[in-house]
Amino acid sequence: MKYIDEFRDGDLARQIGARIAAEAHPDRSYSFMEFCGGHTHAISRYGVLELLPPNVRMIHGPGCPVCVLPIGRIDLAIRLALERGAIVCTYGDTMRVPASDSLSLIKAKARGGDIRMVYSAADAMAIARANPQREVVFFAIGFETTTPPTALAIRDAAREGLSNFSVLCCHVLTPSAITHILESPEVRQLGTVPIDGFIGPAHVSIVIGSAPYDHFAEEYRKPVVIAGFEPLDVMQAILMLVRQVNEGRAHVENEFTRAVTPEGNLKAQALVSEVFELRPSFEWRGLGEVPYSALKIRETFAAFDAERRFDLSYTPVADNKACECGAILRGVKKPTDCKIFGTVCTPENPVGSCMVSSEGACAAHYTYGRFRDIPIVPAAATEEVTP
Repeated sequence: MKYIDEFRDGDLARQIGARIAAEAHPDRSYSFMEFCGGHTHAISRYGVLELLPPNVRMIHGPGCPVCVLPIGRIDLAIRLALERGAIVCTYGDTMRVPASDSLSLIKAKARGGDIRMVYSAADAMAIARANPQREVVFFAIGFETTTPPTALAIRDAAREGLSNFSVLCCHVLTPSAITHILESPEVRQLGTVPIDGFIGPAHVSIVIGSAPYDHFAEEYRKPVVIAGFEPLDVMQAILMLVRQVNEGRAHVENEFTRAVTPEGNLKAQALVSEVFELRPSFEWRGLGEVPYSALKIRETFAAFDAERRFDLSYTPVADNKACECGAILRGVKKPTDCKIFGTVCTPENPVGSCMVSSEGACAAHYTYGRFRDIPIVPAAATEEVTP
């Protein structure tokens, strides 16, 4: 299969790994953050770390849209279903993210809430057409990859006059999150999370292009290599980052040339700009309030904004005290540093969001298990953790 099989060649992966080992200076360490959860998944699934020398370290970033969704936002969706009688539609992974009062969307569904898993915003619109007497809310999450389809749904609903359809918008932005990480005390002041460069996200970059990352290379002197999600993509990106560090360069390089251009998808960007505008601030799980890091629906399309339609007010909710998801999303800790990883917290019984999505760092470590520092005890999965 073109662009799949040739990017999973084990012999080529070992050759690239040998090149990385040969070019990485033994007297220094290299710390690279893979921002996107898709890269974390690929690194764990294909054993990429086993092919890297010990002085090349990969740090997990907050690029999993389900993982960074704060509890308070999920609570809003649950309230719409249980208290306001709305049909709430969302993506599958979002259904299982833990929320307040030991609830999640799927548990709220078991309590009688009309909550439905959909594959797209278009599916939610179809449900709205089929149920004209009911309010239908699409709980929209994700980075720049999933934002254009949501924008299209809102614009189409306006043109169609689909008055019982609205969107609870929780779309967030990649560049703002990277800036927040680079400005964090752990990175900028304390140096407890050394970052020598970034592997830039693949699908996000198809939409926004490579140009938005120039700021990180120029302002923070951090090289960025945009990479695809196949194992050889990741290996090649790591090699490119090692070479930039060795040469004292900080540039944006594009390994994923088969899909990413400097300007990105201009039509998608124009559509998003037409429907959405920046929020002054937005809470991310693990990162806290991040300025200008999320989108809200413009006044022109206010009729399709669930926050306005239902007069919703957001209340922050603290994460479970036993869960280290926040620190893992910031790159401060690894999944295996969490005391409940693989014992109380498993994919079947997730305590934190990082264990829910297949893109989450904890789920990737648990599923592929090559780098576990502690034994997995599935029998303990039913234990309760007190927030």
